[in-house]
Amino acid sequence: MGRVTERRRVLRIRDGVPGRRPDTLVAEEPLEIRLNGRPLAVTMRTPGDDFALAAGFLVSEGVLGRAEEVANIVYCAGATRDGSNTYNVVDVRLAPGVPLPDITLERNVYTTSSCGLCGKASLDAVRTTARWPIADTPPVRVAPELLAVLPARLRAAQRVFDRTGGLHAAALFSPEGDLLDLREDVGRHNAVDKLIGRALRSGGLPLSRSVLLVSGRASFELAQKAVMAGIPVLAAVSAPSSLAVDLAAETGLTLVGFLRGASMNVYTGEERIDLRARAAAGGRDG
Repeated sequence: MGRVTERRRVLRIRDGVPGRRPDTLVAEEPLEIRLNGRPLAVTMRTPGDDFALAAGFLVSEGVLGRAEEVANIVYCAGATRDGSNTYNVVDVRLAPGVPLPDITLERNVYTTSSCGLCGKASLDAVRTTARWPIADTPPVRVAPELLAVLPARLRAAQRVFDRTGGLHAAALFSPEGDLLDLREDVGRHNAVDKLIGRALRSGGLPLSRSVLLVSGRASFELAQKAVMAGIPVLAAVSAPSSLAVDLAAETGLTLVGFLRGASMNVYTGEERIDLRARAAAGGRDG
C-alpha cells in the first residue's frame, strides 16, 4: 500500500547559504472508486483510509446511508497489465437489494485534490438526495468561545502535517468540544469523506450531534458532504463560497467561516450559536 509520506533530496537555502538535505513530502496518488465492479470516479488522495474514503464518497453521492448497505469493500487485484495490485483501485460491492445508481458518462467523474466533485453544484440534487434532514433534536448549541479553541485542537492532533506542511485536515467534535475523529489528506474533501466513511462503517450516521471543522475554505462540496451526513454545524478557518452559503441556508446547516481566534463570521444557522454566556457577561460588566 502507498505511503502517507515520501522522502526527496532538496537544495535548501537559508540566509543565502545552500545545502542539500532530505525533505518529507506528503504522498499523492490516484484512487479509482468502482461500484459493483464498474468505474465511478477517480480522486487524487493521500493513501490511507481508502475504504473509508470510498464509502464516504458514496454517502456524499447519496448512494449509501447505512453500514448494512455495503457487502464489502476490496482492493482490486490485477489493476495493472502485469496483474499486480497497486492499492489504487477500490471496489465497493453493494448488499443484495440495494439499488445501483445509474452510472453514466456524466457520473463518471474525475476529482482533484482541490476542487472536489467538479461541476456537480446542484442545490436541488442535494435537497432531493439527502437522507437525513438537519433536524438536531434537541438543537446543538455551540458557544463562540468553544468554536474559537477548536482550530488549535485540530492543529495539535495533526500528525502528518508537522512533517510535511502539505495536508488538509477535517475533524469531528462534540458540541462540548471533544475531538471525536480527525483525518488528514492532500484533498480537503477527501479528509471529510474519510470521516464520513468511518462513521458509516461504524454505524454512526447521521452525525447529528457533531461539529465538522475543516482546515481550509468551506466550498460547496464540503457543505454538501456535511448535509449528506446530517452534520448540523460546519466551521472553516477560511472563507466559504457563495454557493456553500446558499446550500447551508436552504438546508438549515450552520456555516461558520474565518474561524480565527476569537473572530468568526456566522453565515447561516445562527440559532445554534450560543450567545447567552457572552450576553450575561456583558450584562454583569454593565
